[in-house]
Amino acid sequence: MKHYEKLLELRCFSRRDIAAYLGNDATAASLLREYLKKGYIERVRPDLYTVISLETHQPVYTRYQIGASLFQDAIISHHSSFEVFGYANQVFHEVYVATRSRFHDFEYNGTFYHRVMLHSGTEIDQTRGIRATSIEQTVIDSIADYEKIAGLEETIRCMLLIPALNESALITILQRRQNGFLWQKTGYILSQLNDDLHLSREFFDACKIHLPGGRRSLEKQPAATPVWNPEWQLFAPARFRDIVDKGVNETDEL
Repeated sequence: MKHYEKLLELRCFSRRDIAAYLGNDATAASLLREYLKKGYIERVRPDLYTVISLETHQPVYTRYQIGASLFQDAIISHHSSFEVFGYANQVFHEVYVATRSRFHDFEYNGTFYHRVMLHSGTEIDQTRGIRATSIEQTVIDSIADYEKIAGLEETIRCMLLIPALNESALITILQRRQNGFLWQKTGYILSQLNDDLHLSREFFDACKIHLPGGRRSLEKQPAATPVWNPEWQLFAPARFRDIVDKGVNETDEL
C-alpha cells in the first residue's frame, strides 16, 4: 500500500513509469503483479494501468481522463469533447481520442475507446482538467465527421447547447483544414442554427468565399430526397428546420 498514493498522482501509467519511480525494472514488474492481484490497479490495455478506488472499487479516473492518458499527444475529441464541456444531448459508451499514435479500438470498464486522426494545429482546451479539443475545434470536427460519429441530429442537438462560438477561431480551424466542402457544410449547418448561435454575416461571407464547384449533397445517404439550396450550392434535407426545431424542443424539455 505504500506506493498507492504515488500511483494516484500518475493517473494512468506504464511499467516504464513505475520503473522510473522505483529505479528498478524488476521491482516495477513485481509491484504491478502484486497490485493487480490485490485489485489496487487494473490493466486498461497492454502496458497501461489505472488506479482503482479502495472505496468504490471503480477506476479513480474518468473515461475521459483515461482516454487523454493513452498517449502523450492524446486529446478527447468529437462527441466525447461535447460531453466533457457538458454540451452533449446524451452520453455515449464510446470515447473518441485524437492521436497520431495508432491503436486498435478496445473496451475497458464498459467504455469503447476509438482512435480518430489528430490534425495539425488542433486547438486544445484544458480548463476542465482534461485535454480536449476546444469547443470551436469540436464543432468543426463534428461537422466534418458527423456521418461517422454521432450523426447529424445528435451533432445539431449538441451545438444547440453551446452558448457562444468564437468566429475567428472557427475560421482559423477551417483555414487549417483547407477543405472547401467543409467550409460549405459548416456555413450551411451553422446558418440553420444561427437564431441560437448569433454568428455574424461576415462569418458566413467568409465561408461562401471557399465554396467548391459542382453539385454536392450534405448527406451521402439521405433518408429522403434532398432539395437544392442555392445560397450554399448544396443539396440538403428538405425538412432540415424540423431537425433543428426537434432538437430545440427536446432540449427545452430537459
